[in-house]
Amino acid sequence: MDAKKNLNAQGKVWIYLTVLSLGFALFFFQTVQALADDKLESAQLVEKARITLDSFLHDKNMGAFRDLLKKAEGVMIAPDLLKGAFIVGASGGNAVFLARDHKTGQWSEPAFYTIGEASFGLQIGGEASEVVLLVMTDRGVNSLLANSIKLGGDVGVAAGPVGIGASAATANLSADILSFSRSKGLYGGVSLAGAVVAVRSGLNDAYYGKTASPTDILIRHGVRNEQAAALIDRLSKSAARKSA
Repeated sequence: MDAKKNLNAQGKVWIYLTVLSLGFALFFFQTVQALADDKLESAQLVEKARITLDSFLHDKNMGAFRDLLKKAEGVMIAPDLLKGAFIVGASGGNAVFLARDHKTGQWSEPAFYTIGEASFGLQIGGEASEVVLLVMTDRGVNSLLANSIKLGGDVGVAAGPVGIGASAATANLSADILSFSRSKGLYGGVSLAGAVVAVRSGLNDAYYGKTASPTDILIRHGVRNEQAAALIDRLSKSAARKSA
């Protein structure tokens, strides 16, 4: 009888260990898969950001943008900011942010964020916009080191001037951030007041192969990924400040 009880106990232990092992294996597989997905997503986002920046720089309606870029302390690029729903809408998309080093004038590696907001009103259908935010102040850059901020609340944001003949002189330079957007050939310096900008820690860690906070990336320059070289080079040449 005791032998039978021992066999039953051993069987239960074996089943428990088997289930536990399968659970660990599944968790490990999901973790590795998620990391691989994040690594691919982050690399694609950097390349899309480079294409978006390049298209803004070549756009005849973005003369003011090109002038203001030379004065910016940071640049956030969202290649696909989605907006649209029926009655209740939601907006959002991923973005990369690069900051200018005060001492060297060089640009940082990209840090990853999301931009999202909720809106109410009669909305039918949807649209995708390319959005670039020029961060014009140190306050704006420092605010983006936090896990999340609310545009228009924690920092001031205003629409940037767009269109042929638009001048940087008409920009609201009292704002920390100026927003520029394009959607299906339409231009607008849409204000993103009320939108929440949050850090994408998973993308940061996957892209650099280690834990990387916005401070590590933007201020300490403690990480690097060669894949971002083309984006940084394009930004550096276009945003170079004139010597005094």
